[in-house]
Amino acid sequence: MSFNLATILRDSTAERPDAPFLHAGERTLTYRDVDESSGRIARSLRDRGLAPGDKVAVQLPNVPEFVTTYFAILKAGLVMVPLNPLFTAREIEHHLTDSGSRMLVTSTFSTASALDGAARAGVTDIVVVGEDPSVGTEAFDRLLEAEVFDGLHPATADDTAVLLYTSGTTGRPKGAELTHFSLFMNCTMAPRHFGMTPEDVTLGVLPLFHVFGLSSVLNTAARFGSSVALLPRFEVEAALDAMQKHNVSVLIGVPTMFTAFLGTDLADREIGSLRAAVSGGASIPGEVIRGFEEKFPGVVILEGYGLSETSSSACFNISAAERKVLSIGKPIWGVEMTILGTDGAALPAGAEHVGEVVVRGHCVMKGYFNRPEATAQTIRDGWLHTGDLGYRDGDGFFFIVDRLKDLIVRGGYNVYPREIEEVLYDHPDIVEAAVIGRPDPRLGEEVEAFVVLRPGSTVDEQALTAYTRQHLAAYKYPRTFHLMPELPKGATGKILKRELRRG
Repeated sequence: MSFNLATILRDSTAERPDAPFLHAGERTLTYRDVDESSGRIARSLRDRGLAPGDKVAVQLPNVPEFVTTYFAILKAGLVMVPLNPLFTAREIEHHLTDSGSRMLVTSTFSTASALDGAARAGVTDIVVVGEDPSVGTEAFDRLLEAEVFDGLHPATADDTAVLLYTSGTTGRPKGAELTHFSLFMNCTMAPRHFGMTPEDVTLGVLPLFHVFGLSSVLNTAARFGSSVALLPRFEVEAALDAMQKHNVSVLIGVPTMFTAFLGTDLADREIGSLRAAVSGGASIPGEVIRGFEEKFPGVVILEGYGLSETSSSACFNISAAERKVLSIGKPIWGVEMTILGTDGAALPAGAEHVGEVVVRGHCVMKGYFNRPEATAQTIRDGWLHTGDLGYRDGDGFFFIVDRLKDLIVRGGYNVYPREIEEVLYDHPDIVEAAVIGRPDPRLGEEVEAFVVLRPGSTVDEQALTAYTRQHLAAYKYPRTFHLMPELPKGATGKILKRELRRG
């Protein structure tokens, strides 16, 4: 079956050519603008000798050039390899070499590391967004000088559209092959839970080089013909400015973003257009949900769940009326989920039956690029093994308990960091919290907590120990607390526990 994901842009352009698609600073691009620009870039890519299936790495922040290049790659039948603009030369070299990318599109912000990494990987075709590109590169605007590429390359539904590298938490990053069909189904099914319409405006602050931003924000907007207010990075005041200026109605973010909104003053803000909020990327504390919904009356946070390997969403809360706080909801249409015990058998419903969450359906990747052994280890009997621990209740709602790798075994007892973090977030002086296990010669592992306090707080480690002893069983409460000015975070704002373990 012939199918190209760029159909979502082409169809929305046909229906609403002059409707705004992207707001970026003072610039607004219509669907016609993006369709035409991406068509010119697609022609330029083909004219450079790139053939269907070739990889093009794109290392850009949330700017219109990311969007036009992305759709150009799809139209030409090429494969998009998104890269973090903050990557070092060594990281760029790995991604370019591992993916076999033939071309790199970057910006003046990243040129030094990009040139170094590309040279190590043997990539010589480099295009730079911004003024005064370096020697040996070409200005991005030159790509717009070609004639418009007519039509879409007749890709098949199972062709790889995006080669998205995982975070590399347990080793060197691996490329998850996401297909035209899996990405299309994801941006079609998941948004129906919050009633996406062409009139919506989504805050585009999640990095587009990450699956959450790419699929749940950009693809979703293109699929439904709505608009995106692009921001290159998350800063709470800038986000509020964009929300007010562009009448943002849909906010999609990670828990740390929602936490940041709790400390802002909305007295002089007009944010009445906001109607829906979606959280993913990590478990959101109940206290943050309650605080945000009090601050933004009438807006309900719907929590979802997914991975790079599931093209973004696999599970979602059904609606504001039927959601369950702290639940990731139910599988989206066409996706199955279950809980497996250590023996590989499906577990019954109930919070006492915690096991590994496994997924199968249209959202699951083809596999890891050029890594058959890793693919076979992750996808077994058609089920994607997520590495997350959870359970489902009698109503079919799923709950994530923790990452399998984050499970702490203290003196033979299982300790779930998220349970402890929920208790810490309930403390009035704690803004952020993260719990890890440290090797211990006597108990195997010991519980250790890292917290960020509200400005002016005088709470100390002894008081926090007493507080958690009051609310947790003796084997669960942290024996060590670290008061931190901030917690390390990744590109999406997700707390990086691996960095805490290195400390």
